Amino acid sequence: MAAPRLLLGVDYGTKQIGFAVGQVITGQARELCTLKAQNGVPDWTRVEALIKEWQPDAIVVGLPLNMDGSPSEMSERAEKFARRLNGRFNIPVHTHDERLTTFEAKGERMARGGQRGSYRDNPVDAIAAKLLLQGWLEANALGGDA
Repeated sequence: MAAPRLLLGVDYGTKQIGFAVGQVITGQARELCTLKAQNGVPDWTRVEALIKEWQPDAIVVGLPLNMDGSPSEMSERAEKFARRLNGRFNIPVHTHDERLTTFEAKGERMARGGQRGSYRDNPVDAIAAKLLLQGWLEANALGGDA
């Protein structure tokens, strides 16, 4: 298989799922959107629309590990979601350690001018997806000749 060029990053959650897009050539990622979820299940038609629009070569799902690197309660759910993405869309799916991305995303939101309202009403999940995808791109440094 050819090396991926365009990737979607996913910050999985039970109530909201953040999405970002990134490319290997520039090594950069940017936030896209946050979709509502019901107990971790998104509106699959909206996910499909994102995949059709961006046509990623691969997807990176954040793996919520404990600070000591051990799996968290959410790790299994995130891995199951990653398998579902792969099964539904037949796209390679990778997981990537997302420790502290939500914390960093909140800091980034504050640096942009602050948080208006609650995080439920004005989520940072897409920023977290961007940060975890950026981390995957840096860790995998595939270079511009992919």
